Amino acid sequence: MAEPASGFLAELKDAVTPRAALLVIGVLLLQLGFITSYVGALHHPSPHELSIAVVAPPQVAPKLVSGLDSVPDNAVRTSTAADRAAAEELIRDQKIYAAWIFDPAGTRDTLLVADARGPAAARAAEEIVTRVDQTQNRTVAVEDVVPLAAGDAEGLSSFYLVIGWCVGGYLVASILGISAGARPANTHRALIRLGTLAVYSVAAGVGGALIIGPVLNALPGSSWALVGLGSLVVFAVGAITMAMECLFGVVGIGLAVLVFVVLGNPSAGGVFPPPLMPPFWRAIGAWIPNGAGTDVARSIAYFGATDIAVPLLVLAAWAVVGVAVTLLAVVRRPGARPQPVTA
Repeated sequence: MAEPASGFLAELKDAVTPRAALLVIGVLLLQLGFITSYVGALHHPSPHELSIAVVAPPQVAPKLVSGLDSVPDNAVRTSTAADRAAAEELIRDQKIYAAWIFDPAGTRDTLLVADARGPAAARAAEEIVTRVDQTQNRTVAVEDVVPLAAGDAEGLSSFYLVIGWCVGGYLVASILGISAGARPANTHRALIRLGTLAVYSVAAGVGGALIIGPVLNALPGSSWALVGLGSLVVFAVGAITMAMECLFGVVGIGLAVLVFVVLGNPSAGGVFPPPLMPPFWRAIGAWIPNGAGTDVARSIAYFGATDIAVPLLVLAAWAVVGVAVTLLAVVRRPGARPQPVTA
């Protein structure tokens, strides 16, 4: 005999609680945010303040600089360099993306680029300088002064390495929260959980560095430096996820996905470097562990670990905030009993 409609409605009302409905709506918003963020960041790369230095005699340099400055939409941030050696040093120190070397004895100039900093940026610089050169009946030859490793197609290995570390960080923190409660019962349990995360982070750092280096030969550079970076990235992401769980319960996992997946991945500078991304993603990328970690990994692999102080401080700040919020959330837990004081 069929169950009355009223019985089904009663079951539906009992099964779909307001909390469950809100969580489902939250997942839908995350999904739509994912689509918006990835497509918004990556669907139409357009250069903005792409740094290009001009190397030319004093009587010619102003004309070349003016040509680059006239490119629409503020596409180029122009500077000058004394000579080719100085320009190459600026590129290797990650101060500029490219350098236009004017040939006063002929009509064929040279454009220095660094594919290791992003092939898309190198191609954008080539297109811009080629167009400007053509207006002056000149041509340009491209030289890659920091090429990519043979196993690092399109320069994405450092990006995927860091994304893998980020995924491990928020997943392990989420698993610990689901299996033992979103908020640790007391300070000792919080320290144990953070200690577990630290051990996991070192293991993940070692594993990632071994895979990307000796196993797959995808990235050059110091494996030990990558181990340290990976440990810091995983711990920073895991600690913040743990802090979000302490503050917001299971919703904290969704917030971690929002930060590290929806916002962090497309803005990290893996597919397109910051000068080719829209303003919002360009502004946030370097301040999220995904982008900071990618910058450091790329610098370790190709640029002698130059210009890494700021991204390392960003990662350390996320780790410190995550630990502090986790411990404070436990100490200030409503109804929590104070810890006994021992002599």
